[in-house]
Amino acid sequence: MVTIRSRGRLPHWEADHAIYFVTFRLADSLPAPVLEKFRFERNDIIATARAAGRELSASEERRLAELFSKRVDSQLDAGKGSCCLAQPRIAEVVAEALQHFQASRYLLYAWCIMPNHVHGLFRPLPGHTVAEVLQAWKSYSAKRANQILGRSGQFWQREYYDHIVRDEEEFYRIVRYIVENPRKAGLRNWRWVGTNIKP
Repeated sequence: MVTIRSRGRLPHWEADHAIYFVTFRLADSLPAPVLEKFRFERNDIIATARAAGRELSASEERRLAELFSKRVDSQLDAGKGSCCLAQPRIAEVVAEALQHFQASRYLLYAWCIMPNHVHGLFRPLPGHTVAEVLQAWKSYSAKRANQILGRSGQFWQREYYDHIVRDEEEFYRIVRYIVENPRKAGLRNWRWVGTNIKP
């Protein structure tokens, strides 16, 4: 069964037994002007479909995915903002959060903690949702990270990117992307990456 949930400005698809690729980022990871430009482009695509009284077309969905996956991701990989996830103590907290409910609430296939964002590839187990899993990861890690940093306030950006994996080929392409992301971003000997896939 496929359902549509609303989160922020964009509807998101959920399907039973689906595998999701997610990216969430620090609150200060993208400069406001860059973020505003992406929001304008995204809203324009959605408004065009709504004005025509129709759902997003396949090409519009691809444009939205590309807007995030290529352009926003390249901005994130440039290392904007505080990049406090590069601090080992903070990265360890996030890694613990990602793996804490592995096999009880979700199956985590691959993950990577970058200096200002996190990628994960997982399947929620029955009785659990994408939103619930992300909320647990973000809530726990934000509280602990703020304690370590001696501060309070927003740690993660509220919105996150999620994408249903459509087939096996796409699954392995995403695994490679996650695992190779640190190297492609110029990070050497980066230890905050992992997979739970048996060769």
